[in-house]
Formats: sequence, structure tokens, C-alpha cells
Amino acid sequence: MKPFKIPESVLVVIHTPQLDVLLIERADNPGFWQSVTGSKDTADEPLLQTAVREVLEETGIDAAPEQFRDWGLANIYEIYPVWRHRYAAGVTRNTEHVFSLCLPQAREVKLNPREHTAWQWLPHRAAADLCFSPSNAEAVLLLPKFLT
Repeated sequence: MKPFKIPESVLVVIHTPQLDVLLIERADNPGFWQSVTGSKDTADEPLLQTAVREVLEETGIDAAPEQFRDWGLANIYEIYPVWRHRYAAGVTRNTEHVFSLCLPQAREVKLNPREHTAWQWLPHRAAADLCFSPSNAEAVLLLPKFLT
């Protein structure tokens, strides 16, 4: 049996200096667009390691840890009921830590087809409008503040 997910995750907004943002579409919910997200593999896994691992697993982008920026921002939210079965009984909230990864330009990505089915680069405001998660949309809108 698969172990329960740890209710602590990362959100990684991948973008260019021109504020084009990469969004990926969930395989289990077509029409749900998001940035890279993922839970820690173990309780003691450092958040930066989680961010680096998730970006590689979900996009094929092999970025060095020093390329990531930790925003020092955490969102606590209710886990959508459709995904609660992945967590231990009684777990209803997740803590999501926000990171960004700036790439010199938009590029092709290699998706894990079990997790995501499509990708696109959009200007940050259009990307925020498309994000299904309110915390993801908010992070994308905050992106200009974290570039300075």
C-alpha cells in the first residue's frame, strides 16, 4: 500500500525575466492548470530539496538548488475533498511553501504523463487567471514583487 502523503508541500512558480509563467495541466483533473507542486517525500526532507525534486519530476527541468528562490511565504489551506484519500485519516489541511525558479527563456518541458497532460507559457496575469488554486494564482500575481 502506498504511504500517506505528508501535508507539507511546495509550490514552484517557474518563470522568465519577462514574467512568462509555465503552467501544467493535471492529468487527474483536465482543465486544472497549476504551477509545479508536490509534497515532501519524508518529514525531514528539506523544502528546497522537495522543490528541486518536484520540478525535475514534473517538467524534466534539472535546475540547481541555488537557482531557486524561497519566498519565505507559506499558505495553509483546506485539502480539496477529491484528494483527501491520499492523506492519513483526519488530515484536512496542507501547508504549502512558495518558491520560484527563473529561467532565461521559455522552453519545452517533459511532463510525467501520469501527473500532467499539457503545458503552456503565459504572461503572468493570464497565468494567474488560469490557475485553479487560489494560492497558486496569488503567488503568480506576487511574482513581480519577488523579482526586485
